[in-house]
Amino acid sequence: MIYIQLFIEFFLTGLFSVGGGMATIPFLEDISARTGWFTPAQLADMVAVSESTPGPIGVNMATYVGYLTAGIPGSIIATLGLVLPSAIVILIVAAFLKAFRNSKYVDRVFYGIRPASTALIAAAGVSVLMLCIVDIPAFKLSGRIFDLVDPKAIILFAVIWVFTNLVKKTKKFHPLVFIAFSAVAGLVFKF
Repeated sequence: MIYIQLFIEFFLTGLFSVGGGMATIPFLEDISARTGWFTPAQLADMVAVSESTPGPIGVNMATYVGYLTAGIPGSIIATLGLVLPSAIVILIVAAFLKAFRNSKYVDRVFYGIRPASTALIAAAGVSVLMLCIVDIPAFKLSGRIFDLVDPKAIILFAVIWVFTNLVKKTKKFHPLVFIAFSAVAGLVFKF
C-alpha cells in the first residue's frame, strides 16, 4: 500500500509542479504535513543534498523521500511517479506540436503558466529561507524572540549574498564554490 501511495503522491507532484525542481518544494511540504514521512528539518536537508548532487532537484528529492519511506523500492517508485507525468506530457506535446505551433491559444496558455511557475518557485525560495533561518521549535521552547532566528544562518546567508551579488571578483565564481564554502562553514560553525 505504501508503494501505491508513494507513486500517487509523486505522480501528482510531477503533474502539477510546473517550473522545475524548486517548484516541487511546496508539494513536498504538503506531503510532509499530511503523511509524516519526513520532517521539515529533513526537507531542508533534502534540499541541501539535492542541490549539491548531480541531477534534477525534484528527482533527487523524490528518490530521497522514497528511500526514507520504503527503502530502495520506494525510491524507484517515487522517482518513477515524479517523472512519468513529464514524459507523458512531452510525448503528447511532441505528437501535436506541429499542428499547434502557431496557435495563439497555445501561446496564451504558456503565457498564463509563467506567473504560476514563478509563484511556485518564489514560494519554494521563501520556504527554504524559512527552514534555514527561522527556528520556531527553539522559540517555542524558550519563548525568547532572539531564539526565533539562527544568527549563524543569517550571517552565512548575508556573506553568500554579498559575494554573489556585490563583489565583482566573486560574482563570476561557479555556484559549486559557494556550496563548498557553505558546507565547510556548516562543519566549522556546527550548523
